[in-house]
Amino acid sequence: MDCKVFYHDKCFDGACSASVFTRFYRECIKTGTEFAYHGLVHRAGALFDEGEFIDGDNAIVDFKYSSSKKVTWWFDHHLSAFLTPEDHADFQRGQADGSETMRKFYDPNYISCTSLIAHIGATKFGFNVEPLQELIYWADIVDGAKYDNATAAVDMAAPAMKLTMVIESTQDASLGEKLIPLLTEMPLQEVLDQPFVQELLGPLMEKHRASLELIRERASMERGVITFDITDHPTEGYNKFIPYYLFPDGTYNVGLSKSSFRTKVAVGTNPWTPLPAEKLANLATICERYGGGGHARVGAISFPPDREEDARKAAQEIVAELRARETAG
Repeated sequence: MDCKVFYHDKCFDGACSASVFTRFYRECIKTGTEFAYHGLVHRAGALFDEGEFIDGDNAIVDFKYSSSKKVTWWFDHHLSAFLTPEDHADFQRGQADGSETMRKFYDPNYISCTSLIAHIGATKFGFNVEPLQELIYWADIVDGAKYDNATAAVDMAAPAMKLTMVIESTQDASLGEKLIPLLTEMPLQEVLDQPFVQELLGPLMEKHRASLELIRERASMERGVITFDITDHPTEGYNKFIPYYLFPDGTYNVGLSKSSFRTKVAVGTNPWTPLPAEKLANLATICERYGGGGHARVGAISFPPDREEDARKAAQEIVAELRARETAG
């Protein structure tokens, strides 16, 4: 293979970013035609396996920075893009000396990494992004939680929403290899209509409805903070807007869940809160204290599967901090 694309797995923006990068690389860089894809997830411990990098081009999109000299391309927009100060310094060196200014790009002002790659490709390399407008639009909607309301986010009527659920929840390890090349080649409805997607969709819709009822049963709200713990019902993902669908007046959400590879503390801000941005907590900063990260309005922390109590303690501390903030506000 000529290029291996490492992307944020179980994430609509991650898959879209990998697809846009592939098309950009094929049309503008033109040094390779064979691509492979490798999904990355936030977990406790090392995020990268040096042995996975190939001798050709290695691109990381929508995921944290790696200082490996084998990484030749990097795009990210998360506030918590750097695992360590040393990683950040390594990136800055490549920008300062000019060696990586046209290969590694970081800008947390972009709603999605998809839109970042598209903009860089168009402005610096002459990449034609006109055929990608639907994909860019929905990557911004999904990653930026720009839905009209919680009902729209939970009902998932749009093709992009159903694809998001498939990407976030499926256990099909081959999904990325099949799906990513199609996202920039056909409308999202046509991607959704592919038989390999449809056979996953039905069972996942059933799981979505079950998750809605489970979180309805477990969730509660106090002083503007919604909380729930579903670690006793292992799941690979759930619709993150369900808490705001159930509690429209909530400002924050702290949810505990467990999957095959981690115990997760998910921390979010209600996208439809009437509070001004300056009054809201920076959740990326809060999650970084526990080894996690994310965006200002949504973040997460990953613990090993057997460290539920550590995850629960972190969640309790974050809940207390957010409730105190709400009370003070």
